[in-house]
Amino acid sequence: MTDNSVLYRVRFISEEKVYEIYAREVYQGELYGFVVIEDLVFDTNTTLVVDPGEEKLKSEFEGVTQTIIPMHSVIRIDEVEKRGKAKVIERNNNVTTFPSPIYTPRNTPES
Repeated sequence: MTDNSVLYRVRFISEEKVYEIYAREVYQGELYGFVVIEDLVFDTNTTLVVDPGEEKLKSEFEGVTQTIIPMHSVIRIDEVEKRGKAKVIERNNNVTTFPSPIYTPRNTPES
């Protein structure tokens, strides 16, 4: 059962953009090297002022019950007391990071 008082802010890189989303559940997936994010939390207030960035994210993740991202794409996971604005930030550099292996086999001396 989900504890509705726990809230996580997850920052990760996808398609050369930094995503910042909020979720109730974050855990290591069954597939080695993947993080599972469930129960995404978006602003549900019906106010006249609407954040277009958050609305875009809300529509991108509409109908998604679970998203699974590679561990090497995660920048940071924080447990937070209250939700901030979900957003996507453009990366402003020309350098593409090359995913590093999580596990590298140890060289063994040959007999």
